Amino acid sequence: MRHTADSRKKKRRRRMSMSPPSPSSSSSRSAAAAAPCQWCCYSQSQSQQQLMLLLALALALLLPHLAVAGRMARIQSHLDRINKPALRSIRSVDGDTIDCVAAHQQHALDHPLLKGHTIQAEPTEMPASRRGLAALADAKTGSSSRGGAWQTWHHGGHCPRGTVAVRRTTAADVLRAGSISRFGCKKRKKRSSVDAARAANAPDVISGNGHEHAIAYTAPSSQQQQPVYGAKATINVWDPAIQESNGFSLSQLWILSGSFNGSDLNSIEAGWQVSPELYGDSRPRLFTYWTSDAYEATGCYNALCPGFVQTSSRIAIGASISPVSSPGGAQYDMTLLVWKDPKLGNWWLSYGDQLVGYWPAQLFTHLSDHATMVEWGGEVVDTRPGGVHTATQMGSGRFAAEGFGRASYFRNLETVDADNSLAEVPLDAIQTLAEDAACYDIRKAYDDDDDGHSAGSGGGWGTHFYYGGPGHNPACP
Repeated sequence: MRHTADSRKKKRRRRMSMSPPSPSSSSSRSAAAAAPCQWCCYSQSQSQQQLMLLLALALALLLPHLAVAGRMARIQSHLDRINKPALRSIRSVDGDTIDCVAAHQQHALDHPLLKGHTIQAEPTEMPASRRGLAALADAKTGSSSRGGAWQTWHHGGHCPRGTVAVRRTTAADVLRAGSISRFGCKKRKKRSSVDAARAANAPDVISGNGHEHAIAYTAPSSQQQQPVYGAKATINVWDPAIQESNGFSLSQLWILSGSFNGSDLNSIEAGWQVSPELYGDSRPRLFTYWTSDAYEATGCYNALCPGFVQTSSRIAIGASISPVSSPGGAQYDMTLLVWKDPKLGNWWLSYGDQLVGYWPAQLFTHLSDHATMVEWGGEVVDTRPGGVHTATQMGSGRFAAEGFGRASYFRNLETVDADNSLAEVPLDAIQTLAEDAACYDIRKAYDDDDDGHSAGSGGGWGTHFYYGGPGHNPACP
């Protein structure tokens, strides 16, 4: 019997073990099985979010570097176009590097209008002087009171013949400009109330964008006005203070034809300028500029774009000038002459007794014939920092009335006529312009004496003027 009872118990246990699970027990086991899977999905989602955040952070850190790298690559490509291979490089004490580039490899010849251009080694004819005053004055520039300004890099050596001396452009130069497309270019002109108020014979100068002038100019409306084929002047060299890093102060001559009104102004310019943005320092530097469309899309400073063909191995455009004048001390000046070759039509530039190079006739429309106006004088940029007039100086930073040794000057103003002869500009044939004489002014005069009583030193200055000023002062708020 006991065996039978034990058998029945075993059978019941087997049946219980074989019975289907109750719903409640099944749900419990399912939930238990599902719990690890839900945790796994949550863990994967959190990991993905963290990964995305890390990727976003990496991109945020990387993108600026990629943008900078891309910009620097574009700048380097631009520099490779400007800076041609040098046969020799000279390190100047002012920090510049002057490259001696084979003349036929210079950047100028990259201009599409100059494909196949044969470099003109020298002008076919120099302008003839019809008076002795200029020679007399120039002969006296070696005196103790007045001397010629030259270029600083000459202390480091000279370029060999067959090369041209080119100031090397750096990435820092381009970065200061803020834009590759506008690097080395003047700001485009904007119409202003000053332009609208000018008389019909007023000069074409950039008066928008805060540009201010103190200039003398030939009047195009004069009955006696003849076509002009060049201009000459001797310019006092100073190092005016510049208040804003994007400001400049320059002293130059302009050879002009055409008009701003039709955006077809042709301009050839040369002189000295102080421009921290363009050069990275406050030294006065020899500069040139050209445009054939009123500064819209053509032309540039110096050799920063194709166009001006250099022939000199001794003069580097854009290089610093030394020594400079000091108030009450030694005075230094430089003589610039721009004229049109009477046979080939190219516009030549000489600096002192050195031929520098030329602007090919192909670059221009109106100036392929002759000029209609010449201007001499100073220009600054006034961005009105802090809502007041800039304290950027023009010339020496002194007003014209202070005269020789303190105010800056242009002397021996001459133009080139159709016979390729230099002729003194009569005093009554020039007019003057200063947009705000309380900030910068100009006074013209004439001197043909050799005793220096009117010019201050050396005499024989012919038609000349003093100009400049300090900018901001109580009368120029």
